[in-house]
Amino acid sequence: MSDNELKLSAFQNRVLLIPEDHDIFLGGGRGGGKSHCFALLVLRHVEQYGAGARILYIRQSYKGIADFEQICRDIFGGVYGAGARYNQAEHVWRFPNGAYCELGQLEGTADYSKYQGRSFTLLLVDECGQYAEPALLDRLRSNLRGSKNIPIRMVKAANPGDPGHHWIAQRYVFKSKPWEPFLEHKSGRTWVYCPSTFVDNPHIDQDEYRKQLESSCPTDPELLRAWLEGDWAVNRGAYFAHVLSEDRNAIEPWDGIPQDPWGRTWDLFLAHDYGASAPSVTYVMAESPGMEGPDGRYYPKGSLCVVDELATNEPGSLTKGLGWTVPILAEAIVELVEPWGMGKRPQGVADDAIFSVHGSGAGSIAQEFSREGVNFRAAKKADRKSGWEIMRRMLQDAGKPDKPGLYISRACEYFWATVPYLSRDPKRQDDVDTRGPDHAADAIRYGCLRQRLQATTHRVRAD
Repeated sequence: MSDNELKLSAFQNRVLLIPEDHDIFLGGGRGGGKSHCFALLVLRHVEQYGAGARILYIRQSYKGIADFEQICRDIFGGVYGAGARYNQAEHVWRFPNGAYCELGQLEGTADYSKYQGRSFTLLLVDECGQYAEPALLDRLRSNLRGSKNIPIRMVKAANPGDPGHHWIAQRYVFKSKPWEPFLEHKSGRTWVYCPSTFVDNPHIDQDEYRKQLESSCPTDPELLRAWLEGDWAVNRGAYFAHVLSEDRNAIEPWDGIPQDPWGRTWDLFLAHDYGASAPSVTYVMAESPGMEGPDGRYYPKGSLCVVDELATNEPGSLTKGLGWTVPILAEAIVELVEPWGMGKRPQGVADDAIFSVHGSGAGSIAQEFSREGVNFRAAKKADRKSGWEIMRRMLQDAGKPDKPGLYISRACEYFWATVPYLSRDPKRQDDVDTRGPDHAADAIRYGCLRQRLQATTHRVRAD
């Protein structure tokens, strides 16, 4: 069973090298070899653990299993010949060493009864993006049980653009750099995000496959980009669909702010959108003087990097706030900025509404923040269109060597869980639909407007 006999692609070989105590998400474009990778993982598990190997492969429908059945026939038949037997009626493979692999169907809660109380050592969920919510798959995880000498593992695969796009991207894609382990809090397990596209698959006619994909969605360029490039920042019909890209705009978390030998350093400030019943979102933003960041990447002068985040949303909800008072929120903001060396009185821009004076005599929310050691100036958000235009342009220009771009750290989870999926306002196509969770987008829009406010201030002073 050498690599040559099985004809592993570089992508499949890299997946097989991941430690077995790590769970895996195979997430990329179509045609990347994910299903063959599943079969290879099954084969290795069977060989390593023999009769102790109990494997379950899941799709939403039995019809969807047909392609994987054929892949298994090709691979298992080539390795074991008649020694590997497949029961078509039961959808079960039985191997010469006593290992067992079931190809199962799971569409709704009623289907779960087939697996209630049963134990498996390896769970494979193909096309998990077809599940709009993860609850059923989370429940299935309870079936992972085995002896101490057999590591239990869950492996999922999906393409961007399906109904479960949102929860998959939030859990697995924007948590870490591809191929680097990260802790997924829902499962409490270490996962690895392994992307691939059709260009990573040498076993297909790539030119012909690309033509097939192009002919499948002639009127949906965003879906085509998702399928071709495996870009999880794509969201069809979304406000930022054409300008926001995981590959271009997502950066790895920074561990500090650099300063070059000439004393130049980054200009750090806060960008804040206030909420009580709705979430408050605060960002630490860094404006580049035209130098490298701690990640070794060059950021043209004026580029904005969103390096840290405080979002006061209820766990499990993107729209409900924690109801924090200003003193509690200000204390959390001071803690947020402490690692970034912004001083004891951090400053930035915020929602214009917090500068309105209340009739209670307590002054404005901005004044309350100031009393607690956080200073904000108004972002002039009334000019929504200009703010969105600046933000969209900077997102689009990210990665260009001579233009300032907008970059967002993967540590900013609330951003990546909301902004890529915001819709356009149905009545004003140049605006975001405010019925969605737009708090992160608003905060960063204020940060983008700050540059223009500063330029205006400098011109006034010069005059």
